[in-house]
Amino acid sequence: MIRKHSATLHGHRTSFSLEDAFWQELRAIAEARAIPLAQLIAEIDDQRTPGSNLSSALRVHVLEWLKQQRAPTSLTET
Repeated sequence: MIRKHSATLHGHRTSFSLEDAFWQELRAIAEARAIPLAQLIAEIDDQRTPGSNLSSALRVHVLEWLKQQRAPTSLTET
């Protein structure tokens, strides 16, 4: 299910829509990094391409994080 969420980024309220699975993963990423969820969302917002959609940027961040977590730690593994 897609839900609407709100956050304050740099003193301004914004809202975005995310599926529950992406929201849960964002929370897990923030917890793994030991940072507040609002800080993680602000970082992602700061790094996204101007004019791009925040919801999409959040989804892509989750995807990239998960891909990085499953990547082999060494290219020399057999």
